[in-house]
Amino acid sequence: MANTAAAITARLDRLPESRHIWVLVLLLSLGGCFELYDLLMTAYVSPGLIRDGIFQAGAKGLFGLTDQATFASVTFMGLFVGTICFGYVADRYGRRAIFTFSLLWYSAATLIMAAQNTAVWLDVWRFVAGIGVGVELVTIDTYVAELVPKAMRGRAFAVNQALQFASIPIAALLGWLLVPLSPFGISGWRYVAAFAALAAIAVWFIRRTVPESPRWLAQHGRTAEADRVLSWIEARVTAEQGHALPVPGPPAREEAGTAAFAEIWRPPYRRRTIMLSVFNVCQAIGFYGFGNWVPALLAAQGAGFTKSLQYSFVIALASPTLPLLFVFFADRFERKWQIVAAAIGTASFGLLFSQATTPVEMIACGVGITVTNNLMSYAYHAYQAELFPTRVRARAVGFVYSFSRLSTVFTSFAIAFFLQGFGTVGVFAFISAAMFVVVVSIGGFGPRTRGLALEEISH
Repeated sequence: MANTAAAITARLDRLPESRHIWVLVLLLSLGGCFELYDLLMTAYVSPGLIRDGIFQAGAKGLFGLTDQATFASVTFMGLFVGTICFGYVADRYGRRAIFTFSLLWYSAATLIMAAQNTAVWLDVWRFVAGIGVGVELVTIDTYVAELVPKAMRGRAFAVNQALQFASIPIAALLGWLLVPLSPFGISGWRYVAAFAALAAIAVWFIRRTVPESPRWLAQHGRTAEADRVLSWIEARVTAEQGHALPVPGPPAREEAGTAAFAEIWRPPYRRRTIMLSVFNVCQAIGFYGFGNWVPALLAAQGAGFTKSLQYSFVIALASPTLPLLFVFFADRFERKWQIVAAAIGTASFGLLFSQATTPVEMIACGVGITVTNNLMSYAYHAYQAELFPTRVRARAVGFVYSFSRLSTVFTSFAIAFFLQGFGTVGVFAFISAAMFVVVVSIGGFGPRTRGLALEEISH
């Protein structure tokens, strides 16, 4: 077949499911594992920061709210800057280079943060690390969407999310075991924070194996290089299969080259941009409104300092295990309806959590929220990466995704406000209202994507 951008896409989408493709997905997910660990360790290091006197307990932080709310907010302000200001760099410089650079960026910044002794400098370096995490999140989504064949795109994102979520019980376990202690005279929270710096070691192994996106190369006129990368992948898949690959289907054409930011505001992308921007504001309230506040919400329900960390660890165990079940239906149902079902589940389990009184009830409802949040997370990460063309995918995903980061900046203060004034009932009423908006925006305005090539969806 002619070595054109459309031909490259057709060759990639006809690839059967294989061990080599899954290895590429797993390696990218490993990089994302460190990124998600860095993102969600906020809840687990905050009690240690209070014990060290770096954070003050109660409403003594920024805007009269807790230092934990400020810490979470600067994290997501950094994510907002990273996604909206630098999301485009992966479109310009390639998925592979930016994946590597952003991984090193946030691991170095987090290591420096772990050495700080004041709330101000802790927040400054947390903001810097957040910029790198924001760029990484956008790059991984576009990378995975473009590397895998269309028939396994949903399952690839499900596995990607499951492996990334493995970092949550790791953060919870390290928080439970280390935060109350001071090994070798160093506060335990510093070990928990510094763990993310291991990403600097992992990146070299990932870079040696994962190639640049053939789709990105072809769209930038580097079709000969795209052909070499894809031929390398095809050779390994053929060796695994033991027979020739199927003939590529009709090529799905897409306009090549680069695109300006204005393109996402033209039909058909304008409607998708608005829909996903609204969605991201609200989904972040459910996901991070619970994930960043698990110990605090458990404590508000009657669990003490140590028990809240212990229960948080048990709840976190659901993150990397139960989402593997998503693999069985990821490509069987439309992504938009999976998101809608997840939003309804998060609202329902959240309201039950606010009424829980025993450890079993709190843990069971916490697991339910975690599973439905993870279902929504996997599904929308795949969905928003599917809705835009290759030439502007990272820029568009970065833009719409940035609204979840901006939302979480204010969500951190909102959760603190509702928790202080109305308890967990107020917190989960707020989250349920956000989930209603998710159902309306995605269910009412989202296009279908199941079984379609990325280029078909972009039309």
